[in-house]
Amino acid sequence: MRLRCEFQVSNAIRIPTTSFICLSPYHCSRLDDIGYKISKGKIVVSRKRNCSWLGCRVFPPRVVVSTSTRCCLEAQDSSSLYEKEKYPHRRLNNYGGLGGKYDTRVYPAKSLCSHCGLCDTRFIHYVKDSCAFLNQHIGELEYAVHGKERDLEKENELYFGVHLDMLAARMKQPLQGAQWSGIVTTIATRLLETGKVQGVVCVTNEESDRFQPKPILATTVEQIFASRVNKPTLSPNLSVLDAVESSGFTRIAVIGVGCQVEALRSVQSRLGLEKLYVLGTPCVDNVTRKGLDKFLRTTSSSPSTVVHYEFMQDFRVHFKHDDRVIGGNGKRWEETVPFFGLKTNELKDIFAPSCLSCFDYVNSLADLVVGYMGAPFGWQWIVIRNETGLEMLDLISSQVETMPLSSSGNRKQAVQNSIPAYDQGMTLPMWVAQLLGVVIDKLGPKGLEYARFSIDSHFTRNYLYLKRNHPNILQRHVPEYARRIIEQYHLPQ
Repeated sequence: MRLRCEFQVSNAIRIPTTSFICLSPYHCSRLDDIGYKISKGKIVVSRKRNCSWLGCRVFPPRVVVSTSTRCCLEAQDSSSLYEKEKYPHRRLNNYGGLGGKYDTRVYPAKSLCSHCGLCDTRFIHYVKDSCAFLNQHIGELEYAVHGKERDLEKENELYFGVHLDMLAARMKQPLQGAQWSGIVTTIATRLLETGKVQGVVCVTNEESDRFQPKPILATTVEQIFASRVNKPTLSPNLSVLDAVESSGFTRIAVIGVGCQVEALRSVQSRLGLEKLYVLGTPCVDNVTRKGLDKFLRTTSSSPSTVVHYEFMQDFRVHFKHDDRVIGGNGKRWEETVPFFGLKTNELKDIFAPSCLSCFDYVNSLADLVVGYMGAPFGWQWIVIRNETGLEMLDLISSQVETMPLSSSGNRKQAVQNSIPAYDQGMTLPMWVAQLLGVVIDKLGPKGLEYARFSIDSHFTRNYLYLKRNHPNILQRHVPEYARRIIEQYHLPQ
């Protein structure tokens, strides 16, 4: 029970302060042991306190509150006090988020914010400890989620994280409208159909813009189907956490990328869930909606008809087109552009700073990861991290065909050569890029060696970005496994 009070001026009194909370925008600290009294018809606060992490003043040295106005003092029963001790974010009533969509002046991680959506919910209370760009603690969370940290002496764990198994898979009957064969969508629907979950956090798109993400808590198969296809822009998936909590659901699934999953795992114990299934996808080089427009204009021959694309293991960007998105007659076709033909000098500024500072390409904290790197072309790469991941994959075991992963070639020289090329923004003529793409596709790294190539390339690039732009967080932000990978290469100053 909660009772809001208006105080009657009478004798000087001292009121218990257990319900005073931080009045800073980030609501980070409860005010304990604050003395105050009624004096000359007013309530006078006689002590002050700083916010626990941002240093914001919660109250000025002396705050005078008219007794004729409604105050935030609350009378609570014991069960309410217990709930707010266990779930302190629930003190934030009617919290509507920071409202600073893509405004890096507003969000706590500032320019490094990946807009995962956490700060648009009451769970912002935990942002200091949960945000991947304020507190990088993958090793600690790996132990909490998987029961162990990755073994840095084993190459596959060093690169791909804790896992029970890895394999290649594809749907026997591809799901219509899916980006690839539909494994992620099929698992999500099976979780709902079998009653293992009551809802699935996934991402549809705005009706007016096929690339503008719209996170939802899906409770029907139709809603999950509507979320098919990757939305290649920053997406606030966790913005629905308040809806998850208010729904009363105790069993949910969440589909997300690494930074979202790290924040989710950090607040998982505060959600009051009996079971959480996390279905992850690898993620790298994400962009804002404006950045996506520039990428499509610069790279594709028909940017207005692109429905989705992916950087694939044949060293090409694969675009899928459908002219119905611009009112055409339904013509569909595919387009490929070699990596080496990208206009790097024009595109270096479109990637989100958060993605240029990320070292969790493989989504280390998901239960099950479904991507493409590491698998042969046309197949999907599956990483089963724990028993929950195995349970999810078992749901569709009769619907998929699988095969072991392979590895061939040597990535290291290709990575070393790519470091200065990207750093200097080198762009090759298209005919040279096409020829080079054919040669590397034939002779270059494949399978798991291609996956290591991709990780090495991005980790070295991201380390340089941090060193040059955010040197103050370099030491604490780069995980040990990433350091070991980066140390294999010579980096420019």
